[in-house]
Amino acid sequence: MSYIDPERKQFEAFKSLPRDTPINMINLVRFRETAAYEDGTKASGAEAYATYGKTSGPIFKRVGGTIIWRGTPKLVLTGPTDEIWDVAFIARYPHAGAFLEMVTDPEYRKAVKHRQAAVLDSRLIRCAELDGSSEFG
Repeated sequence: MSYIDPERKQFEAFKSLPRDTPINMINLVRFRETAAYEDGTKASGAEAYATYGKTSGPIFKRVGGTIIWRGTPKLVLTGPTDEIWDVAFIARYPHAGAFLEMVTDPEYRKAVKHRQAAVLDSRLIRCAELDGSSEFG
């Protein structure tokens, strides 16, 4: 099973959480070999995702979003070994309302078609920030 967009139930759960505190969104993304554009546009999944980044980036920045970490996964040490990811990153938003503002923006709705064409599978995990030290627990 592949996951590209949130299911309605998950999106409603997201909206029911506090909207006025910073959030970090863990993103795990696996690209299609060939992008699946409805209009037949030819591109690789990675190229389509790059287009998504270019077209959604100004909206992401306008709402206060920043990428605080980005990397290329190399090995799953704990977890399903069949989950292979091309890119992983953490996007920080000043508050959940900013994320909601972004995903409902009309220009973002146009840009997201590139993400949908690019992505074979993904995970998007909302995390709240914790106060504390660098220790576990």
